[in-house]
Amino acid sequence: MGILSGLKGLFAGAPSAAEKTEDTIEYQGFHIQPAPMKDGGQYRVAAIITKGEGEEQKTHQFIRSDLMPNRDECIEITLRKTKLTIDQLGDKIFG
Repeated sequence: MGILSGLKGLFAGAPSAAEKTEDTIEYQGFHIQPAPMKDGGQYRVAAIITKGEGEEQKTHQFIRSDLMPNRDECIEITLRKTKLTIDQLGDKIFG
């Protein structure tokens, strides 16, 4: 994979409709939806973190450089890292 292809994958956004979406979990008032990104033969740690509802809803796209060999492991690591980030940053995660 070339450098430009890798960068495109990082900023491509949400997973394609063909990829299975995971159930959203609630953690300390935040909602975490794991969204592993297929990258070559591996999965990149990624999730969508939201808080609030309607016009008050805030969203953060959580993407890390970590690559995991299988989807289940990626989801497990994603949840661990998103929870840690929420613990450390709280609402500051939204900018």
